[in-house]
Amino acid sequence: MLNLFKSKPLLSTDDTEFQVATYNWLLKNFGGQAFFEGTKLVLPTKEYFPSKVDSEEGAARETFKVVKHYAGMDEWPCKLQAQEEDVDPKVAPTLVIQDVDSGPLGTFQADESEEVVITYNPAIVSNPTQLVATYAHELAHYLTATAQEPPPGGWENWEFATDMAATFLGFGIFMANSAFNFQQYTDVDSQGWQYNRSGYLSEAENIFALAIFLELKSLPIEKVIPYLKPNLKKLLKKAIREVSDAGIISELSAVEFSPVSN
Repeated sequence: MLNLFKSKPLLSTDDTEFQVATYNWLLKNFGGQAFFEGTKLVLPTKEYFPSKVDSEEGAARETFKVVKHYAGMDEWPCKLQAQEEDVDPKVAPTLVIQDVDSGPLGTFQADESEEVVITYNPAIVSNPTQLVATYAHELAHYLTATAQEPPPGGWENWEFATDMAATFLGFGIFMANSAFNFQQYTDVDSQGWQYNRSGYLSEAENIFALAIFLELKSLPIEKVIPYLKPNLKKLLKKAIREVSDAGIISELSAVEFSPVSN
């Protein structure tokens, strides 16, 4: 009878096992002293993002520079480019084009000359949280592309592992807060609701990955709670309990940093 009152786990067994296996992969290939002593939990504060800019392009480039720095990738060569503007689906106050495709939030490209190009959608520059999360994801792409062994489940799972790698690099608050956005909009001649998703993991999956990061780094939950969306605070507390009860940290703390070389 007591099982009737036991709360449902935040993630399925398969999803939890994937998270643990992915952290194992990340720690083996990109962990060690650089992670445990160097990686910071990046907060959405002026302390971490102090730059003052006077244009959207300037904001995009300065933000990228800061994200690259905290990812520990200052010296990794790459070019940042803005994508083409999205088509505006609203052509008149009472006329909206249905099913208009929006461009990706960001992309990672490496051509035959080994030049790396990261792009961003100009539409997200006005949303700093989403912009940071997008840059973190694309830089995590760049990092994990150097692994000589595939992520758990093979390279077809690369995007999911990349979202987790962005949290591994310290950007878990941004990944969780940007995973789902639902908001009211008001224009001069219309109003309504809109939503969008970013990344490949759900809010719960991003929160669980953040909980593992905090526990691995011995960081208090109080350091994070003030910066999370209200609905995510309870999820993080639950995730911390589940990570602790499952003994996940003791398992991951035993992983040796031993990247596979060419």
